[in-house]
Amino acid sequence: MIGAGGARADGAAWLRQAFRLYPSGVAIVTAATPEGPVGLTVSSLASVSAEPPVLSFSLSSATRSAAALLEASEVAVHVLPARRAELAADFARSGAPRFTPEQGWLMPAGAPPRLPDAVVSLVGPVRDRVPVADSVLVLVDVTSTLIGPPSAPLLHLDRGFRSVGPPATPVAHAS
Repeated sequence: MIGAGGARADGAAWLRQAFRLYPSGVAIVTAATPEGPVGLTVSSLASVSAEPPVLSFSLSSATRSAAALLEASEVAVHVLPARRAELAADFARSGAPRFTPEQGWLMPAGAPPRLPDAVVSLVGPVRDRVPVADSVLVLVDVTSTLIGPPSAPLLHLDRGFRSVGPPATPVAHAS
């Protein structure tokens, strides 16, 4: 790997730095558990397959919320609009308020909590959990897609939340 100024760099710190420079969408993953609702913020959401519809996200197994989500048989993944950065921060911090009435959650009995103003919510059973070092890659069969009100999505970049700017103009290439 090449570091700052062209110097060779290796290791976990450089990988973390590389991904700080990679913008990603922000979502909250939720589940219903016998102890109550659980959820946390992720920026590792990815489409795995369109047919059948499968998504993935990764979790560090170090927190109670992550441990509870890893036990869940069904989850909902809510892609957040830019105006919900505070909610993303709440679900990223241990001990912060979660699932309060002011946050706007719907709590269907026996199902993952739903966020009506999410850009999109993807719901389904957990297909598989793949341990990778101190993380777990979670695969979900998407059985329900709920499109929310039109809104710019929230992004995560360089340890902060951002929103999408104006569209980039593609450069025409000579044929």
